[in-house]
Amino acid sequence: MAKRTSIEGQLSLFPEDWGPGGGADLPLQPAAAVSNWPAWPGGIWVGTSSWSFPGWAGIVYDRKYSDSKLAQTGLRAYSRHPLLCAVGIDRSFYAPVGLADYRKYAEQVPDDFRFLVKAPERLTTARFSRHARYGALAGEPNPEFLSLDLALQEWIEPARQGLGRKLGCLLLQFPPTSAHVVGGPSGFAVALHRLLEQLPEGLPLAVEIRNRELFGQAYLQVLERLGVSHSLVVHPSMPPIAQQFAAVGAQPLTVIRWMLGLSDYEQAVRRYQPFDRLVDEDLSSRSAIIEIWRRALEQKSQIVTVVNNKAEGCSPKSIERLAEQFWDPDVPF
Repeated sequence: MAKRTSIEGQLSLFPEDWGPGGGADLPLQPAAAVSNWPAWPGGIWVGTSSWSFPGWAGIVYDRKYSDSKLAQTGLRAYSRHPLLCAVGIDRSFYAPVGLADYRKYAEQVPDDFRFLVKAPERLTTARFSRHARYGALAGEPNPEFLSLDLALQEWIEPARQGLGRKLGCLLLQFPPTSAHVVGGPSGFAVALHRLLEQLPEGLPLAVEIRNRELFGQAYLQVLERLGVSHSLVVHPSMPPIAQQFAAVGAQPLTVIRWMLGLSDYEQAVRRYQPFDRLVDEDLSSRSAIIEIWRRALEQKSQIVTVVNNKAEGCSPKSIERLAEQFWDPDVPF
């Protein structure tokens, strides 16, 4: 399908000479990535959770490159794929991303391209898990949970300044937790409201939770009162997205994240690597996403949709299936 006519404290991913006109080679596209797809309707942006997957050779990239090579230079080729006009920046969840890196991301992509930027886990984790990567903090309460200074300095301002109008969504993703750790549904809603009401107005902001017991009236009222979107997430820990959509109603910004089909993330990684084909097709979620797209477009909502490899096995292939059914409803799932 022809693409739209308009052409994104931690060590930087980019070499010193990288940038427009820089010396780094750019991966080229395979023939499969330049098929004659129609353009997405205006107001809808679709992409993947990240872009540096060597298994996408012949799907997004012309050949197999290392993940580090793709992290540095693959985004330019990714953004030329006719169906990929958005992408998630996941690394911001684990460590700060500097302003210079955001600017270099923005330089690689067309004007009509959007980034979804995840908030730091230090902002959205109430108590660290006992995973070894947390070291001495494992199992401990997080003193920076929902810190306004952290939100502004390490997440919002660098992304907003570096990406400019290409910033499509700032995502507050809360990892699964015991509800009592965040004060139960009411306590969580109060804490969330306290942070959101202090943030600058006009941000493309969405909140994603992974506890269905928190997805209730108190949470939804906070978002509605402050004009913040709920991220419709396909994940085993949450109700189906059709049910989520029915609960939230019309939103100025509709954010959909098709994340995980199987109940265990590590199982999905083992089963789907190298993420080069569809393994477990999720026809129900696919159908629900398309219906949400249609209804959100009728409501004049801006739509940002991100698909993960762990949804069905290969996120670009999942997006191809979504496009086929969106443009031709007579094509069977």
